[in-house]
Amino acid sequence: MAYVCEVGSGRTLYLDQMGTQTVITVASHTAGQQQQASSTFPTGDWQAPPEVYLTTDGAVVKLTTARGVHYIRVHGSSIGVSEALSLDSLQQIQIQQAAGVTTAAQPMPPMPPMEPMPPMEPMPPMNLGNMQMNGNPMEMRMGNMTMRMGEMPSMNAPKTDAPQTDRHFCSQCGTAVRGGDRFCSQCGHKLTD
Repeated sequence: MAYVCEVGSGRTLYLDQMGTQTVITVASHTAGQQQQASSTFPTGDWQAPPEVYLTTDGAVVKLTTARGVHYIRVHGSSIGVSEALSLDSLQQIQIQQAAGVTTAAQPMPPMPPMEPMPPMEPMPPMNLGNMQMNGNPMEMRMGNMTMRMGEMPSMNAPKTDAPQTDRHFCSQCGTAVRGGDRFCSQCGHKLTD
């Protein structure tokens, strides 16, 4: 069961038991600002509702549990275990039971897994005036000149280890050319048939 109380102007104290752990959260909210600090302590099961006492510099929480009495000091946004102390001179604060109090220490519900990204569509050819560029294979055509890079072999093409014997080369720069090419893709030299 969760409890909540005000421990000063704009400061709220949340107390919750999660199993044998006690979660204490201090939330401060002033104009334009919100701050929150949480701590978890292994206190054991609560045997009675928590008690909260105001001090000159904050508050003290008294927890009566199956493991004994625990004192937790709250000073600003600092939360820590305190030695046993006399609460006779301190003012006790009213705390309220709060069903469904959400504190920062409570786990968030699990998020659904992300859907896998669909594969990217191939890039359509780009046309810039008389220049055309394709993505796969990387190819650029300008007028009647073509430049290709990184052609992907066809998946259905038969694999052969035999060297190609019908290769053609540019007579100007020596670059390998295809049999149907009219111009060299490297230097633009007109090829003869």
